[in-house]
Amino acid sequence: MSEIVNRVAQSKLVTLDLEDYYPEGSRITIDIKDWLYEGLILKEKDFRDYIASHNWEQYEGAYVALNCSTEAIVPGWAYMLIASKLQPYAKKLVLGSLEDLESALFSPIIEDLDITPFKGKPVIIKGCSNKPVPPNAYLWATLKLQAVAKSIMYGEACSSVPLFKRK
Repeated sequence: MSEIVNRVAQSKLVTLDLEDYYPEGSRITIDIKDWLYEGLILKEKDFRDYIASHNWEQYEGAYVALNCSTEAIVPGWAYMLIASKLQPYAKKLVLGSLEDLESALFSPIIEDLDITPFKGKPVIIKGCSNKPVPPNAYLWATLKLQAVAKSIMYGEACSSVPLFKRK
């Protein structure tokens, strides 16, 4: 019998696992619909009273997505007022969904990613993750790596999808 050879382990393939860059910390959504009259109308005095009495310290060190899940027309100053209260506590604040928040967290991570280890090498961007890596992070990583990588694939070494190959 011939010896079984692990060709993946012997290849020059470099893996980028975006999950390794996932910023740790709690994610919280603040839906302001409950702060509006019947979930639809912002009454300034009531809204300001709620803002003044709200416990903002509970967001200490958290990543916060701020939104309104109803069809309410919310003036821009309302979100700005909330932002001013969250500023001393939240690590990051975005207006939008948790996916918007994850994208906002990953944007600077991908921007600052050192791509020199991937220069001239076949790269696989690992596809499966246990953490909510946003789809945008995969797009941005592909664009950034395309400048230096010999080739880019997506998935796992045993079953990857080719995306780019330098000519």
